Amino acid sequence: MFHLAETIGNFLNQTAFANLYWGNYVMIGVACVFLFLAIKKGYEPLLLVPIAFGMLLVNIFPGIMAAPEASETGIGGLLYYFYQLDEWSILPSLIFLGVGAMTDFRPLIANPISFLLGAAAQFGIFSAYFLAIFLGFNGEAAAAIAIIGGADGPTSLFLAGKLGQTDLMGPIAVAAYSYMALVPIIQPPIMKLFTTKKERAIKMEQLREVSKLEAILFPIIVTIVVCLVLPTTAPLVGMLMLGNLFRECGVVKQLSETASNALMYIVVILLGTSVGAATSAEAFLKITTIKIVVLGLIAFAFGTAAGVLFGKLLCWITSGKINPLIGSAGVSAVPMAARVSQKVGAEEDPTNFLLMHAMGPNVAGVIGTAIAAGVFMAVFGV
Repeated sequence: MFHLAETIGNFLNQTAFANLYWGNYVMIGVACVFLFLAIKKGYEPLLLVPIAFGMLLVNIFPGIMAAPEASETGIGGLLYYFYQLDEWSILPSLIFLGVGAMTDFRPLIANPISFLLGAAAQFGIFSAYFLAIFLGFNGEAAAAIAIIGGADGPTSLFLAGKLGQTDLMGPIAVAAYSYMALVPIIQPPIMKLFTTKKERAIKMEQLREVSKLEAILFPIIVTIVVCLVLPTTAPLVGMLMLGNLFRECGVVKQLSETASNALMYIVVILLGTSVGAATSAEAFLKITTIKIVVLGLIAFAFGTAAGVLFGKLLCWITSGKINPLIGSAGVSAVPMAARVSQKVGAEEDPTNFLLMHAMGPNVAGVIGTAIAAGVFMAVFGV
């Protein structure tokens, strides 16, 4: 009888109920909310489902993220090794390879002014940087937090790792990916606040046709120019443009298909679950996390507003030929931000098709956020 009681006691002590505290249950609840938003509401499910499930796992069984030195066997937890690939910047770079293979840069090539709209939307990043400094973060931490304003999860992870802010990677990544998923909720009120009904109804001329030669030369030229000026951006910009060259050159169809499909989805699984696993209650439920989430939202909102306001300026300069709404797509959330520009414009005029025009600033924003990360790395001598 004693042995039976001892066996039952040992079993009960090994259950999660005996080893978790209230914070873990809070994070389990947050994970369930994320799963609801992803599955029921359709908010970026490819990102939120693995992130939420990683969050769920680490708060039920923290050992799944245990480092080898903390284990009696000397073997780390499964998601610890996934997370190492984030810290080493391998997964963010591979994500950019896949994004490049999936992205059509023709709208940007056809309308180079889109580069300016993409650049304007980076204002949110630098404004949040100074605000983070004001709130007491050191320079490297402020830069890693500010990049959330680009709504670009891989770049946020990449910069946090390069600047040695691995302890902040969990909150930063979750904030960045959450704002990517919540673009349809966050952006429309800001877009409508800074534009008139007349401006939102502006129809833009059809984009010119881009030749195959232009499409092939674009990733090569961008790589040469950007990486010569900011060599530290080579892992991101280089992989982005390599993926796009796979897509456009027409002679490596197998590589293009692999990068944009099988490889992309494998990396999303590894990246998403490892990011979610960085949100244990001990690491996430802190005042610092609240500051990061708020600063990220401010950066994203400021970036959206700056893009729209610069779009208004271009609208005035061109005598009404540019719809200011496409400026909001200058953040890096591809293609969700461009779709939101289309949606808000169509609300004023259902015959107005802004999607391809908005894709120009949208893909410019991807390049712009990577360049912003390169600027921060150059400033801090990384």
